[in-house]
Amino acid sequence: MSLKEENRIKKQGYKYVLGIDEAGRGPLAGPVTAAAVYYMGKNPIFGVNDSKKVSPKNREILAFKLMNHPCVFWGLGIVSAKEIDKINILEATRLAMKKAVLNLEEKYKVKADYLILDGKMDLDMLIKQISIIKADEKVFSCSASSIIAKVARDKIMIEMSKKYKEYYFEKHKGYGTKLHLEMIKKYGPCPLHRKSFKPISDY
Repeated sequence: MSLKEENRIKKQGYKYVLGIDEAGRGPLAGPVTAAAVYYMGKNPIFGVNDSKKVSPKNREILAFKLMNHPCVFWGLGIVSAKEIDKINILEATRLAMKKAVLNLEEKYKVKADYLILDGKMDLDMLIKQISIIKADEKVFSCSASSIIAKVARDKIMIEMSKKYKEYYFEKHKGYGTKLHLEMIKKYGPCPLHRKSFKPISDY
């Protein structure tokens, strides 16, 4: 994991270079979350990687470390399943990313200069940006964002599992696992399900 991309952009005169990533585009239930991270450190924080390559336990440890690190500014954006159904998952992901940037700016009273986005993504913001395929595996601030976004989303789903016990959201976090599909078949969808997603739309 390197700071090569952030440093390259900073050398061009940009200061607040934010890495952005999302979690939860694929699930059948729950929100899509995004995080934005600005990192002031000289070296990457050990262990930070694409959230999919880190165990759930280590993700929690790293998220806590990142969110409390003096060199890390971070912001979070959350868009609900209801909103996803209204505007579609791509637009909802963009909105979550935008919210994450605005949350960071508001929290730390800074103005983002440059955005590094994971995947083929662009945001409707008057900020210079670059999208990089697999940025969450290559760019430190995007990896950090992927961990914060994933841990935040998992916590929401674990919390929601207390309200909708029959779906076992704490186990699958809303993804289309065999267990989850069986519970949808048995109980039908709940307010947390994305009605525009198959097979939920069949109900």
